[in-house]
Amino acid sequence: MKDFVALSDLVSLMNMSSGFISILMSINHNFSLAAVLMIFSLIFDSIDGWVARKRNRNDKYGFGKNIDSLSDIISFGAAPAIFLYTYTTANNSGITLVTSIVSLFIVICGVLRLTRYNVISDKVDGFIGFPIPGIAIIISSFYLSGLFNIYFALIIAVVVSIAMICDKSYKKFNNRYLLALNGICLALMIFQIPLNLYNVNIPSVIVFLTSIGYLLINLVD
Repeated sequence: MKDFVALSDLVSLMNMSSGFISILMSINHNFSLAAVLMIFSLIFDSIDGWVARKRNRNDKYGFGKNIDSLSDIISFGAAPAIFLYTYTTANNSGITLVTSIVSLFIVICGVLRLTRYNVISDKVDGFIGFPIPGIAIIISSFYLSGLFNIYFALIIAVVVSIAMICDKSYKKFNNRYLLALNGICLALMIFQIPLNLYNVNIPSVIVFLTSIGYLLINLVD
């Protein structure tokens, strides 16, 4: 194993670990912590590639790409799907069947999205289909905003899942000002700093709207 695992892979495993613990927190109905842990997964997923480049990794076997994708399906496929399902069983048991179907749809589309990415990543610039971390950040920021509605969340989840497997090209998010603003907002969300207006968490709303904007602008372009 030492011939395969690099430092960046350990970061990917931190992504996976955060996603797995998020699942456990959802099962225990600690939804705020589950949402925060999905954000941690996003952060680890964002820096594993940077670590690999800084270490000049020669990944001739494709081990890093595969461990990254396998970690992503747990953190950004299973974690948000189980979050929605357990939230429904705890608060809206009448739509459990619908949520079960939507949750399974999230995971299926996530697997398809990541598999396609592994096949074509060396042949395209940017992304084909909405990046899978997006669904986790949309669901978590929506929940932490204080505006969460399970019916609206299920609709968003279906739209995002379809966007993940569509043939639309998604450019990498490179707006430095929005990246900086969202980075600050994510930190405020993680540390649960109460920057609220009428019981609405402003940093979470900013992240949610930015993510939805990225989804829709590229989808309809």
